[in-house]
Amino acid sequence: MAADCAIIVTMIYLAADHRGFALKEAIKAWLLETGYEVKDMGAPELDIPDDYPDFAQAAAEALAKDFDHGKAILICGSGHGMDMVANKYKGVRAALCFNISVAKQSREHENANVLVLPSDWLKEDQAVEIVRVWLNAEFDGAERNERRLGKIKEAEENNFK
Repeated sequence: MAADCAIIVTMIYLAADHRGFALKEAIKAWLLETGYEVKDMGAPELDIPDDYPDFAQAAAEALAKDFDHGKAILICGSGHGMDMVANKYKGVRAALCFNISVAKQSREHENANVLVLPSDWLKEDQAVEIVRVWLNAEFDGAERNERRLGKIKEAEENNFK
């Protein structure tokens, strides 16, 4: 049985800090135009002293209550901080993606449910294309990938007690 392979995404939890704010707004507009339901988890406005963990936590917590129908997209300057925070949550498989191939593979092989984007290294059109490909890619359900996801789940069970 493929892990989550039949998910119909109905909600995108979107979050960014000040460095990812402009890109978040552009991606949000594209998602809404494309027909996705978007829950903006912040930042609600450009605020230079804000902290990425606040927004990554909000999105990861929301997604953790909606794995059946949701995905998240997180954006900060490097992507590293958002990725680290999101992966602290049980069931979250966040992938820092900086091109289309990496994004597609994160869905096909690791069944990532969170896309993390580095706003410092992506132009708006590149980021939108990465989001499009990521949202349309599906987990391949290959035995080796199922086995590996099982090992991730086992590690979560042992470490999130």
